[in-house]
Amino acid sequence: MVSLKHAYRALLCSAASLALLNISPDTLASDTRISVSDSHGEPLPNAVVEVYFPHSASRDTRVEHIYQRNAAFHPEVLAVPVDSQVAFPNEDTTRHHVFSFSDAKTFDLNLYLNETPPPVHFDTPGVVVLGCNIHDHMQAFIVVSNAPFYAMTDDRGQVSLPSLPSGQHRVRVWHQRLHDSQQRWWEGEIASDEQLSVPLELRATPKPPEKLSPLQQRFKEAT
Repeated sequence: MVSLKHAYRALLCSAASLALLNISPDTLASDTRISVSDSHGEPLPNAVVEVYFPHSASRDTRVEHIYQRNAAFHPEVLAVPVDSQVAFPNEDTTRHHVFSFSDAKTFDLNLYLNETPPPVHFDTPGVVVLGCNIHDHMQAFIVVSNAPFYAMTDDRGQVSLPSLPSGQHRVRVWHQRLHDSQQRWWEGEIASDEQLSVPLELRATPKPPEKLSPLQQRFKEAT
């Protein structure tokens, strides 16, 4: 049952990774793609791509979730439109203290276990870096977008675009390893009939490997 529950949540996260502002799936009948890679040509999943073009549809602002499980945030990256709400359920047996000091959203959810606090309202575009005051290694990102189209790259580092109006359109790409500030974006343009490749130079300091507790180390050696 637990595996089914987690699979269902993964499906929801996958659906949320292609987020449109009231653009129907039929509009996605386009061969236009943006491919994001590192400077060595390796695909970059979980990059957030924004495309700007004239559009007047209302925003889909349903409540999203970032779960705390095994002392980690799931998903690690979430993209939502401005005015969305995000809840932070704790599925661990230890308490967590979720916070952010980011300009786009500063908030503090004091220690809690099973009693999930009310969802947090994200009303300003930008990148929100999440942490846990109890577990320093825990980190996640919420990209709050005001673009008419935004999506997260898949395992191949690709995003399929809707049918775009003719002309050139502004493109922005974010990845957590782009810069240590985690606020840096790549910017460029795409034509309505163009296939765009975006090679990113990843300048962020690599995260150190997670240090195992003595109990975790003994378990690892035993298996």
